[in-house]
This record gives sequence, structure tokens and C-alpha cells, in this order.
Amino acid sequence: MERAEVPGTVSEQKLREWIETYSGMILKTCFVCLSDRQQAEDAMQDTFIKAWKHMDDLRRKGIRNEKAWLLRIAVNTCRDYRRTAWFRHVDARVALEDLLPRLTETEPEDRDLLLTVLGLPDRFRQVILLYYYHGLTEQETAEVVGASLTTVNRRLRKAEALLRTALEGGERHA
Repeated sequence: MERAEVPGTVSEQKLREWIETYSGMILKTCFVCLSDRQQAEDAMQDTFIKAWKHMDDLRRKGIRNEKAWLLRIAVNTCRDYRRTAWFRHVDARVALEDLLPRLTETEPEDRDLLLTVLGLPDRFRQVILLYYYHGLTEQETAEVVGASLTTVNRRLRKAEALLRTALEGGERHA
């Protein structure tokens, strides 16, 4: 006897799949955007809740890249968090001991690079994270941050120059 599919189970399975596949990536993205572990965890949960609520958009709008779609939701969720009155009063400076444990278990050179990336202005930090750390194309990165391909290309080049200057000169960009 064939079992009938219970309504909602397909979307719940898809949500579980997304959480298993993308939770680490989403958490890192949220942490880099917010510089606060607890806020990043909350933003990650909100990201998956929003994705679950808008799951039909994938089919209806013909979205093929779930990873980029989820990252866009995460980035927008982090922007919303940063706009709240509470977040404006939080000290967003990044201390090494506050970083996610997996990020601190790196070589000193990698740690310096990561801290320098975290010190970049948000618009540069986001494109570096999405393009280099998450392996999105420039076009996918543009879709996630809601900017043109030209803008993303310009931001990547500027971010690379800022990183090069900071790392060669031993300075961190604030």
C-alpha cells in the first residue's frame, strides 16, 4: 500500500536539508556581518525561518541557486538586525576570543587575514565573504547583495586593494 504524502512534510524535509547543508555557511556569514556570536546565531535562525516561509518563491520565481538565495536572505536579515536601535548601541569591534571556534583554529597568517577582512567596511566585507569564502560567482554575489555586477566587481577590487595595503603595511582598516 502506498502512503499518501502528509502536507508540509516536503517543505520540512527541504528545510532540514538546507539546515544540514548551509547552516555553517549561513552562521559564518551572519557572524561576519554582525560581529556578535549570539546575534549571528539568532540571525541564522531567522534566515531559515524566512526561507521556510518563502519556500514557494523558489518554484514560483524559478530560482535555481538555493545557496545564493539563502545567502541573500541571511545578508538582508543581518541588515535588518543592524538597523535595530539595540544593535546601534552594541560594541561591534571584533575580539579574537569572540570569534567562532572554527574560525580561530587557523594559522596566524590566515587569522590576520580574517581579522583584516572583518575590519573592512560592510560593503567590502560582504563581497569578499561571498566571493572568496563561499565561492559564489561575481554575478551570484551581485544578486545576493542586491547590486549590479559592475558594482560588485568594483567593490572586490577595492576590497582587495584595502586588504593588500593593510596586510603589507601591518595596519587594519577600520
